[in-house]
Amino acid sequence: MGMGSDMYRQQILDHYKNPRNHGALEDPTFSHVGENPSCGDTIQIDVQLADDGETIEYVSFSGDGCAISQASASMLTQQLPGMTLDELSEMDTDDVVDMLGVDISPMRIKCAVLAEKVVQDGAKIHEGELDLDETTTEE
Repeated sequence: MGMGSDMYRQQILDHYKNPRNHGALEDPTFSHVGENPSCGDTIQIDVQLADDGETIEYVSFSGDGCAISQASASMLTQQLPGMTLDELSEMDTDDVVDMLGVDISPMRIKCAVLAEKVVQDGAKIHEGELDLDETTTEE
């Protein structure tokens, strides 16, 4: 492993130990919870949209889980403000892995992308594209 990899690992540990945007928004536009039952990770994402109803203004998260799931949620809450719901829907696993900056083992991918899937499902429910009973439970 190179020094760059160590730097990203340190960044993940920092976000896990000192999460950004952790807690609940007082009056979110939408909020959604998802879990990864195979390892016990649970994340709730709260989103406040700007007045245009399309642009993400604030994001927070809460939950419990491994360092990867919690760090990924923390890092994602820093990336999403300013993004539109359409841009959010286009995010994929590669975007999350790039954000984390380290190779993620196949067993840990579900942990890494949980927050992304939760916020995407929350946005789809908010827009009427998804029913609550069809939402994120990663298995």
